[in-house]
Amino acid sequence: MSTPATEPALDPADRSVPAEVRARTSDLRVRALEPLPAPADVLAEMPLGTSYGDLVATSRREVRDVLTGADDRLLTIVGPCSVHDPVAALDYAGRLARTARELADDLLIVMRVYFEKPRTTVGWKGLINDPHLDGTHDVNHGLRLSREVLLGVLDAGVPAACEFLEPTSPQYIADAVTWGAIGARNVESQVHRQLASGLSMPVGFKNATDGNVKIAVDGCVTAASEHTFFGMDSAGRAAAVETSGNPDCHIILRGGRGGPNYHQDDITAALEVARKSGLGGAVEHGLVVDASHGNSGKDHLRQAEVVTEIAARLADGEQGITGLMMESFLEPGAQQPGPLDTLTYGQSVTDKCMDWTTTDNLLHTLAQAVRTRRGA
Repeated sequence: MSTPATEPALDPADRSVPAEVRARTSDLRVRALEPLPAPADVLAEMPLGTSYGDLVATSRREVRDVLTGADDRLLTIVGPCSVHDPVAALDYAGRLARTARELADDLLIVMRVYFEKPRTTVGWKGLINDPHLDGTHDVNHGLRLSREVLLGVLDAGVPAACEFLEPTSPQYIADAVTWGAIGARNVESQVHRQLASGLSMPVGFKNATDGNVKIAVDGCVTAASEHTFFGMDSAGRAAAVETSGNPDCHIILRGGRGGPNYHQDDITAALEVARKSGLGGAVEHGLVVDASHGNSGKDHLRQAEVVTEIAARLADGEQGITGLMMESFLEPGAQQPGPLDTLTYGQSVTDKCMDWTTTDNLLHTLAQAVRTRRGA
């Protein structure tokens, strides 16, 4: 029997990697690597400024107070499923600002300004990833455009809410965000829990897509803890990120494959799971209900009915709901993504949204319900 030939020993001092070796071992499925600007450079180009910074800091504190019960208003997070048209988004922000000022004694209104969309399979991934809606994925432009939109929303006087999909983009926009969310597809992800532990704003964890609330509670527990993980600094350099933990995380009920979970018994059961965590604060005091997604079957007409039902419960004294999320845009329904000049102005290109008139009426209904609850 022959003895197999042995490979010659590698010289540890030889650190060079020949091109033909790299060709066989590295980036076999990577088509291109496009450098991104350093976050510090983008923030310097479009600084937050003192007045916008004051709005963000104040509204973060107000959100925290509502979630923990120090403020008896209702946190109301409302806006498009995703931002695809900056002009329409700022048009919406202007309308929302007027209503927010009118109802400020009863509702703490924060606008959904979502730039990243998780997909079950494939599809348009949001303004950051594909700002031209044509598959060109001009991320450099998308990052700057998204920050521009955020500053425009703040200029209208409205705090902003974002869902954080991955750990890099917050470096470019998070300083301008009042409230953050971790979506149902990512709620069990260690990467997202670590990210939330270092974010400077309150963060809501949605229940899992199957309706599991314990996973969201576990996410809050994890995010409240200290972590060290891989990330990058403001200069765009790879870094070990050390966080102190985020005490302002809370639960969002968004329904699941088994159906809605916004009814009274669902609230009671979810709060019981939360209280067993021992975290206290926003996690145990109350819940945010997402009236869209599994709670309305992504039906914008049904979503309005859900909001109306919740308003009636608030007026009857419901205390377990501290916040409400609604998907709303200028026009009702949704359309397929495409070049802006081919689209209906102010209509969603992802989930179906309620129209502005319906939304404005519902906001007034919710405000009246809060006043009634307060009087009782």
